[in-house]
Amino acid sequence: MEYDIKDPKQAEGGRRRIDWAEREMPVLRSIMERFEKERPFEGIRMAACLHVTSETANLMKTLQVGGADVVLTASNPLSTQDDVAASLVSHNEIPVYAIKGEDNATYYKHLQAALDHKPHLTMDDGADLVGVIHKDRRELIDEIVGGTEETTTGVIRLKAMAKDGALEFPVVAVNDAMTKHFFDNRYGTGQSTLDGIIRATNILLAGKTFVVAGYGWCGRGLAMRAKGMGSNVIVTEIDPLVALEAVMDGFRVMPMAEAAPLGDIFCTLTGDINVIDKHHFEAMKDGAIVSNSGHFNVEINIPSLEEMSVEKHLVRPFVEQYVMPDGRRIHILGEGRLINLASAEGHPASVMDMSFANQALSAEYMVKNADKLENIVYSVPDEIDREIARLKLLGMGVNLDVLTEEQVKYLNSWEEGT
Repeated sequence: MEYDIKDPKQAEGGRRRIDWAEREMPVLRSIMERFEKERPFEGIRMAACLHVTSETANLMKTLQVGGADVVLTASNPLSTQDDVAASLVSHNEIPVYAIKGEDNATYYKHLQAALDHKPHLTMDDGADLVGVIHKDRRELIDEIVGGTEETTTGVIRLKAMAKDGALEFPVVAVNDAMTKHFFDNRYGTGQSTLDGIIRATNILLAGKTFVVAGYGWCGRGLAMRAKGMGSNVIVTEIDPLVALEAVMDGFRVMPMAEAAPLGDIFCTLTGDINVIDKHHFEAMKDGAIVSNSGHFNVEINIPSLEEMSVEKHLVRPFVEQYVMPDGRRIHILGEGRLINLASAEGHPASVMDMSFANQALSAEYMVKNADKLENIVYSVPDEIDREIARLKLLGMGVNLDVLTEEQVKYLNSWEEGT
């Protein structure tokens, strides 16, 4: 078995971390039990490009138990938990290509190694596998049944490909499931992003002005939690409906150019490029802290900051200080990469339980319906979304009401008056 990890000797620590996460993943555990009996992926090769964390390890084990021949590579150079990678290789015989802090060349070498597996199914977090296949590995397309996509940024890229007629196999947008984006993005990203910022800086949030760029589900979650920690939160937005919601939720809303001189802490969560740009850096106060929790580090124009600065220092792990010609200091966290994974551990396992249940069941859906699917981006079927919600509630010990026959009749009729 080929693989490329940091240190196989870390495997035992990784297994303990994986087992700890598994305790908080009852939905995935129930799916694993069914997969073990039914083996829906027998004979199926899978290549997964995901954050190599303890939660992802439990997804890989679930797919393997279901019969899949699976290989895993990292979707972000700073998110890999090296001990988890070692455990998957040593204890589960799953090939892993991921080393925390790997350079860009190694990252793409690992993508190619995963694709050498000749997958029938791809599983992406950012659409990098799909992108490399369409650009460099087109010989693989004929054997690919389809793919799944985990995150907002990847879905945006894939929908653009489908719109242009460039997407050559179907993909399920796992991110669009309610049990993924509503919970993972709002509750997971909200908590873990603050966790990453605090771990990197040890800064007190109370009393600080916290600028949240983008009020999607991730931005909503972060703004809510920053406010709860005592920060004065400013939201920047481009969508009038979303901006109105932010105002009604009690936040100040303004353009980034107006927020730049006011903010103590900034975090981008948009999926777009140069959300914080050169003219914003020029307006920031001394000591400003800038971070990103969108998938790619392009949201912060770091190359411009490099050109503007006269000095650069690593003042703490994951904190780079850029000194401006006028003496102002601007701090970039985690090289502008996902701060919740760069300096923290990402989403809590109980949130990823639902996200990865969507991945597992969407992959099963693609295998079962391969002959019916077109080369477009599909939403997660509603029945899968609701089943995951049902299983999650069951795992939490929460019961629901059930409609009576009389209530069902009333809801489905028009003859009865109010």
